[in-house]
Amino acid sequence: MTNFQNYNPSDVGQINGNIFGLPFDYDSANLIILPVPWEVTVSYGAGTANGPQQILNASPQLDLFDLDNPDGWKQGIFMSEISQDIFKKNQYYRQQAAKIIHRLEQGKPLTEIPDLTPVLAEINQSCQQVNQWLFTQCQAAMNHGKRVAVIGGDHSSPLGYFQALAEKYSNFGILHIDAHADLRDAYEGFEFSHASIMFNALKIPQITKLIQVGLRDICEEEVNIINQSHGRIVAYYDSIIKQNLYSGTTWIDLCREIISHLPEYVYISFDVDGLDPKLCPNTGTPVPGGLELEQAFCLFRELVNSGRKIIGFDLCEVGDAEWDGNVGARIVLKLANFMDLSLRST
Repeated sequence: MTNFQNYNPSDVGQINGNIFGLPFDYDSANLIILPVPWEVTVSYGAGTANGPQQILNASPQLDLFDLDNPDGWKQGIFMSEISQDIFKKNQYYRQQAAKIIHRLEQGKPLTEIPDLTPVLAEINQSCQQVNQWLFTQCQAAMNHGKRVAVIGGDHSSPLGYFQALAEKYSNFGILHIDAHADLRDAYEGFEFSHASIMFNALKIPQITKLIQVGLRDICEEEVNIINQSHGRIVAYYDSIIKQNLYSGTTWIDLCREIISHLPEYVYISFDVDGLDPKLCPNTGTPVPGGLELEQAFCLFRELVNSGRKIIGFDLCEVGDAEWDGNVGARIVLKLANFMDLSLRST
């Protein structure tokens, strides 16, 4: 690693193994980014397990100056090595899951010969093991005074981090950017499906609020869960956001309304399919519509301006393509800088 004192952020980005080519390691960094190359339960497009590598590959060519936090890089950012063990298990179990998905799409029971119910049980167990691995990694980092972020993989990736934060914070909210509500109960039989991440998050009592922004591909069952949550879940559907904007409401005012529902401590869970798919076209389940990148950043800026604290974040569903990695790297840097800004007074 380059000596921090001699590092020039305006120089050519270095290919040194760390995200953005920054001169930090695990010990010297304040923010530890944990990659989770896992997409076993994806139900449409594959490739997001390679998202962390694409983000890492693209990141050194970014300029580091940020108008919101010009010295943000000085906080120290380090991305842990991508686990090849998890990546290999992902490849194996992804193939196994595909058999189950294919069977269900044909309208046939898993018990038909060959019986796939043992395969489903094995997949659920493997997903639980990844959750436990991430929980342990996050808890170890936080016990060393580090901040933590997660890069998926599919959106099932951060559950272990939610659980680790629940050990530290008695009350926090999730600001969830997504085209999907992810409130399905064990979608396709997978207990830890990418489509079930927020259903599973709500099993954690410390998560007192879930504010969802950009929803536009959602089932009736999920709408019922939202409507019957007694205000624990607040949904901002993309079509209603757009209708308000077309009617003259400003995005700033909408941002402030969205943020008003959140408690002091906020976790940002960012699925890139919440954005217009031109930005990350190779995401797992792209949906027309969505936010522009600067709209999302404006929302996060207003979150910081409100005095709330960003206690963690994830970025998930970045596709296996250079452009998607480029956009993903920019989101990670911006979130890291906003998180740093929000925590400076603590």
